[in-house]
Amino acid sequence: MVFSGMLQACGGLPRSRGCRMARVMKIAIAGAAGRMGRALLGAVASADDLALSGALVRPGHPAAGQDAGLMAGGAQGVSVSTDPRAVIAGCDVLIDFTSPAATLAFAGLCAAAGRPVVIGTTGLSADDMERLRAHAALIPLVVAPNTSVGVTLSLHLLEIAARVLADADAEIVESHHRHKLDAPSGTALAMGRAVAQARGRRLEDVAVYDRHARREARAEGSIGFASIRAGEIVGEHRVLLVGASERLEIAHVADDRRVFAEGALRAARFVYKAPAGLYDMRDVLGLR
Repeated sequence: MVFSGMLQACGGLPRSRGCRMARVMKIAIAGAAGRMGRALLGAVASADDLALSGALVRPGHPAAGQDAGLMAGGAQGVSVSTDPRAVIAGCDVLIDFTSPAATLAFAGLCAAAGRPVVIGTTGLSADDMERLRAHAALIPLVVAPNTSVGVTLSLHLLEIAARVLADADAEIVESHHRHKLDAPSGTALAMGRAVAQARGRRLEDVAVYDRHARREARAEGSIGFASIRAGEIVGEHRVLLVGASERLEIAHVADDRRVFAEGALRAARFVYKAPAGLYDMRDVLGLR
């Protein structure tokens, strides 16, 4: 009789074949109509332990009022909304890939409502990060300019390599689609910061973003950046550590935005159980 009751509670399937006794986490997506938003919608629909509770777009967007699933290949029974308060109130975790101004507004609403946030927005300034740190005193926040597991591992390896190859010249080359607004990318800046910090420096003191107006030799200890914007490149990052007689390259190539979506969902599972604080993907992967 006990086994029979389990079968009924699980829709006729034994636990080993798909019974989900744990509570399903409710995910809301800000920027649901964007490239990453659509990838996230598809990834949430494929996850057994997650359910879409809200999809947010800016006021006046043509997708408002539609079924959110239609932007990712199939109906999900959740209407696209322009009301952030309602969307945030109905979720367990908000995932936000929007713009700095929108991200700060949503983070403030999440802090007031006690909802954790995963932020993949790029282009956040130092002042923006200070405001997010203030919110992190109340709620857990994962802030990651790149939620790819591979990129996170690359950052970890870079810290080791830059420390060991302390005298090598560091150059960072990144490529993205022609629609991307910020340059260098947030991931490239994170890589530069990893190299600088491993050498006891501040990126702001050693970064070189434009050599066009500099008629001078490469400064000792500087970190150079180059950006490519073309076609529909999803994301490529390459860090060169070049010595007198050898060169080490650490590179990451994303072929599909799904890798960022899967990483963001992994971050959502982490932040849902985490205490208030500011985290990044290295915390999510246990690399601290």
